[in-house]
Amino acid sequence: MDDYILQLDRIEKSFGDVKVLKGLSLSVRPGEFITLLGPSGCGKTTTLRIIAGLEKPDKGKVYLEGKDVTNEEPNKRNVNTVFQNYALFPHMTVEGNISYSLRLKRLDRAKIKKAVSEALELVQLVGFEKRMPHELSGGQKQRVAIARAVVNEPKVLLLDEPLGALDLQLRRQMQTELKRLQKHLGITFVYITHDQEEALNMSDRIAVMRDGKFEQIGTPQEVYDHPKTSYVARFVGSANIIKGTAYNVNEHTVVFKNDAGIGVVAKYSGNIAHGQKVTVAVRSEHIKLNLVNYNSNVTGLKGVVKEKTFAGGLLQIIVALADGNELVASRHGIDSSLVPGDDVIVTWAPGNAVLVDLEGAHEKETI
Repeated sequence: MDDYILQLDRIEKSFGDVKVLKGLSLSVRPGEFITLLGPSGCGKTTTLRIIAGLEKPDKGKVYLEGKDVTNEEPNKRNVNTVFQNYALFPHMTVEGNISYSLRLKRLDRAKIKKAVSEALELVQLVGFEKRMPHELSGGQKQRVAIARAVVNEPKVLLLDEPLGALDLQLRRQMQTELKRLQKHLGITFVYITHDQEEALNMSDRIAVMRDGKFEQIGTPQEVYDHPKTSYVARFVGSANIIKGTAYNVNEHTVVFKNDAGIGVVAKYSGNIAHGQKVTVAVRSEHIKLNLVNYNSNVTGLKGVVKEKTFAGGLLQIIVALADGNELVASRHGIDSSLVPGDDVIVTWAPGNAVLVDLEGAHEKETI
């Protein structure tokens, strides 16, 4: 337990008859940037509020630096929160907003001035001390909110979709700045978002949430390249989900078949038996489409090109498989001679496919 700065131990929370959190457990190391990723209503914000002390769990424990703080008030926890709506005091200057909590602690003026100056330099807002919140852009307001949070030197900084109100270009810029800031400060960040790009770009680890549970916890590469469930595969990167029956299994691969044909997937873990139903995830960028011709002897899934679209530098081809399902193939650029109506054989490298929804696939981290 001493190796972790924050731990959630089997947290449960209900509002009325609705069970929002269903036994969450999570261990976070000092200086880690961990993101809770999931759609609206999955329990992300409730989890953050329980860590902050703004909500009490019905069951389970919250530990900070090994100490049980489950029933401690928010002001007794060395934790600060940055909200999406900034929550700046409109009648205070930038300097006043940042120094507010330090003045409550009755620190002397010299220490407060020094801390505010360092915080402004950190978020690149030197010279903005006397401005009012209404004179700031969205990105500048966000920087002030972050400076106000970090000036107290919290052990854990909680960020509740802090970039959600910004436009796309500014959001991407702020992603880089937040990661730089976190590395510079060495503070543990617990970040929540429904944006997979934010999670993949900034996080050391991602905890993918669904209906009050963690579907998978891992590094961005683990979550993207080796999703454990079809939900994670679809939510992070929009993978194709293909079902079939295993009929040839060895140490390294599983060959499966369905009404569209045959596919092969690398076998990383799990025991797969002949005749077992399997679910396979393949990213759209790994799909290869082979035009059927008289000399074609490629083995794969049979399909017909249904649609071909181009957007944002990415070509997407939708294929209707012979079993009635559809999948998407994508690539950068527009260099494809395929047109709607073409017969194709769908293939992929076995190592680019992943078996998902195996028994015990859901995350069950314990502390």
